[in-house]
Amino acid sequence: MPPRVLMVAGEASGDLHGSSVVRALKALSPGVEVSGVGGERMRREGMEIVHDIADLSFMGFAEVLRNLGTIRSLRRELIGEMESRRPDVVVLIDYPGFNLRFAREVKKRGIPVLYYISPQVWAWHRGRVRKMKGIVDRMKVVFPFEVEIYASEGIDVEFVGHPLAEQIGTTCTREEFFRRNGLDQGKKLIGLFPGSRRQEVERILPVMAEAARDLSTGRGVQPVIGVAPNLGREFVGKFIGPGTGIAMVENGTYDLMAYADAAVVTSGTATLESGWFGTPMAVVYRTSPLTYAIGRLLVSVKSIGLVNIVAGRPVVPEFVQGAMTAGNIAGAVGRMLDDASAAAAIRRELSVIREKLGGPGASGRVARGILSLAGGA
Repeated sequence: MPPRVLMVAGEASGDLHGSSVVRALKALSPGVEVSGVGGERMRREGMEIVHDIADLSFMGFAEVLRNLGTIRSLRRELIGEMESRRPDVVVLIDYPGFNLRFAREVKKRGIPVLYYISPQVWAWHRGRVRKMKGIVDRMKVVFPFEVEIYASEGIDVEFVGHPLAEQIGTTCTREEFFRRNGLDQGKKLIGLFPGSRRQEVERILPVMAEAARDLSTGRGVQPVIGVAPNLGREFVGKFIGPGTGIAMVENGTYDLMAYADAAVVTSGTATLESGWFGTPMAVVYRTSPLTYAIGRLLVSVKSIGLVNIVAGRPVVPEFVQGAMTAGNIAGAVGRMLDDASAAAAIRRELSVIREKLGGPGASGRVARGILSLAGGA
């Protein structure tokens, strides 16, 4: 009988990384049945979507409280899915606020759990690791420094490499990118990456846009927004104002990251992606006052940007909460645009990102681990 896999990926990045795992599973075991929570990318790879991620893109303590009904409904839905299909293994991808609680329900039913892309326990909630020992059978982590964290608690853990190493890359030359998007090759390019969550875009993009307007004054530059595929131009366009001269690019985020002379990037995986290309950047973030106040009490790392955390030092500037002003952003990015030696120094220091994320093959390693737990490999 083909192995049955229940997979839970609660946001856009999980849908992206999960889709590669589904593809690898189908290649290794063509009859495998995969169902669960995901988005369009996982659906295209052959996963049966029992709940779409479209209504799950909320974050922060206050936002979670307002969406408790959705969270509880999803848990009930997945418990019903488990009991009706009896999967051989449950795969949880990131999304720790929900997935770690759901893992307890999975273990109650005697189903093995594989967790892919670790909660950021190295940044906060380190105590979660001890609790995970009883509810997670295997951890597949994407940063090498995470291995010791779990191994010290006796959890079966493997560094599989970061999925970015097999997904990231350009689709065209710089000249083709500029021509395709109606951009002026004689002007420097500023990439704006406001995130894939609506709440992030609402809070962050207006400030990004104001900083971009400041940067455009007296310089031959052109700002371009990388639009997340789950948001679309219409939604993003609401936050940049009319007549700003800010362009938008869909389905070309990596090209924009690669060819930008500098970027403004919302904290998250996008900072790693930009760092992969060696793009000088400012990392920004703003959340609700309540979420920020609670986070300050819990977070134990000095940097918020993954690019700085992985690099091991503050390579690029960060502007968080009250410090995230158009003036601060424009000042930092302006120096990157105006001082070629400063930009080159940042690019050199960012070269370590590719080394630390490992080579391609993460999805295949995860897929083999899933089939092993399911008894299919």
